[in-house]
Amino acid sequence: MLGTLNTFNDPIFMLIIILIAAILLDLLMGDPRWLPHPVVLIGKLISFLEASWNKGKNRVRKGYVLTVTVIIVVFSVTFSIVFLSYKLHPVAGVLVEIYFISTTIAIKGLRSAALHVFTPLVSGNIDEARRNLGMIVGRDTKTLSESEVVRGTVETVAENTVDGITAPLFWAMIGGAPLAMVYRAINTLDSMVGYKNEKFMQFGRASAKLDDLVNLLPARITALCMWLSSFFIKGSKKKLGWKITWRDARKHPSPNSGWSEAMVAGLLGIQLGGINYYSGIKSVRATMGDPLRKIIRSDIEKSILYMHGGWSIFFLIGLCVLYLIR
Repeated sequence: MLGTLNTFNDPIFMLIIILIAAILLDLLMGDPRWLPHPVVLIGKLISFLEASWNKGKNRVRKGYVLTVTVIIVVFSVTFSIVFLSYKLHPVAGVLVEIYFISTTIAIKGLRSAALHVFTPLVSGNIDEARRNLGMIVGRDTKTLSESEVVRGTVETVAENTVDGITAPLFWAMIGGAPLAMVYRAINTLDSMVGYKNEKFMQFGRASAKLDDLVNLLPARITALCMWLSSFFIKGSKKKLGWKITWRDARKHPSPNSGWSEAMVAGLLGIQLGGINYYSGIKSVRATMGDPLRKIIRSDIEKSILYMHGGWSIFFLIGLCVLYLIR
């Protein structure tokens, strides 16, 4: 009994246990529809405030107020629930933190989304692959060739390894469930109001800039971890991955997304980026990587391996840091 109490009194050790359990929970269950998801509630809060505030004058200022308000609400609610759960019983507190952190990561979900595109391609059903890709990207997919479908999927896996896995883990390691939920709130703000169009150019400026800031370190560390994982993945072009990342990562419209995308492009020896269409409007994005060969469907499987390798090494490094602090 005394040993159990001492364990609960060691915050670093408990955080390590909570993080491991949260990852296992996500790998096993993903995001089951029958469980309430905090991000859905965060999205409803953002939608309500956006509809009320994104009009009239001073939209930049109102956007800052939106960002600060959502962060305060999410942190306060999460912290209060976690605090009261620990007061009720240490085990209850641990379980609540595990649940909250597991909702901020999407390892199983990202893998499943990629395989939902890959599987129809293998069976020759490109129309279904296009439809499934259209569910996870904003670009038009109805007329894409197979190589373009694969490109969109690989880009999605590479980019979302950061904001869907490593970045929330990074902030969870620093501040547990409250900070992980704050990260997810910032990421949700950016995905909902951080667009560079007439409606959100001013109002979403604060959300977009803050999202860039909180992903700054995780994005670069993730690219490094993907490169380290390539030593365990057959056929990886390690030297090219390093070269392409330093050459092309900064070409991406996002200051962070390009790091993991460029690394995956280099390791695979393919070229990502190029021409996309959004509601029929042509968009030309800088290319990343060299087209050493044609993009093929198995590149989706390889990108999933780099995703798993990247987050696994990222997490192991984080655990080592936490253990040294302890």
